[in-house]
Amino acid sequence: MSEKANPMRNIRVEKLVINICVGESGDAISKAARVLQQISGQEPVYGKARFTIRSFSIRRNEKISVHATIRGEKALEILERGLKVKEYELVKKNFSDSGNFGFGIQEHIDLGIKYDPNTGIFGMDFYVQLARPGGRVTKRKAQRSRLGYQHKVTREEAMEWFKKQYDGIILDKAK
Repeated sequence: MSEKANPMRNIRVEKLVINICVGESGDAISKAARVLQQISGQEPVYGKARFTIRSFSIRRNEKISVHATIRGEKALEILERGLKVKEYELVKKNFSDSGNFGFGIQEHIDLGIKYDPNTGIFGMDFYVQLARPGGRVTKRKAQRSRLGYQHKVTREEAMEWFKKQYDGIILDKAK
């Protein structure tokens, strides 16, 4: 009898969220939305300020950021481009205890998008949520239940998955 790996234990990318925080509304936020639409191929959502910060001239409920949630094959392709910019190097602090990880890039033109002088250059954050098959039991409406402790993705498992999947390097401290 041969030993087979349990397919329910395989870790996969649940979703990728790309966030561009401009910190102000108006023309800059619409340019950031245009950049994010070029990258993701879908309409981004606007994020609002939770409270007023006078020193930054931000008012409550003012649109200050744009983000897009990408799933499936498109998420893997965009994640690959983002990790290529980071040279497949992440820091241990990039990984959360719940098995997710995130990183940022300084310039969107590094992703292979042509520079437009009217738009400018935007940095962005990538957030990746990892999960195993069967995680839907926590999100469905009917017969919702909790996910078992053994089935959750841990920080160590996420780091191991990153090393194996992308031949990535995990550094102890940032450069």
